[in-house]
Amino acid sequence: MFTSDLKRAIESSNIAFPSIEKITDNRLRECNYGELDGMHKSLVVYEEHIDNPFPNGEGLKEVEIRITSFINYLKENYDNKTVGIVAHRAPQLALEVITKGISWEEANKNDWRKTGDWQPGWEYIIKD
Repeated sequence: MFTSDLKRAIESSNIAFPSIEKITDNRLRECNYGELDGMHKSLVVYEEHIDNPFPNGEGLKEVEIRITSFINYLKENYDNKTVGIVAHRAPQLALEVITKGISWEEANKNDWRKTGDWQPGWEYIIKD
């Protein structure tokens, strides 16, 4: 079980999976919203920050680079294994982009937070 090193992800993973050992990884952190960090979520517009970073933060393509690095780590160390991940919105959407070969625009449009299509988990197959 891998989890973001941010407090809310660690707490969620401990509630959902109390008896499973966790490995924290800072690559699973939420997008750095920079000056918008802690501000009302309506100000955080993902569609405007795919290529353009949030002011003094990062953009979604930068999150994609982090998640690609994490995926490469999984390929090298956990090939043909099933792992669990507890992370945040941007890393989850980056997994959508990377594993399904879709654009950030499509990932944002189909985000379950917008469509209401929540489910208890998502499965991603990492291919070479």
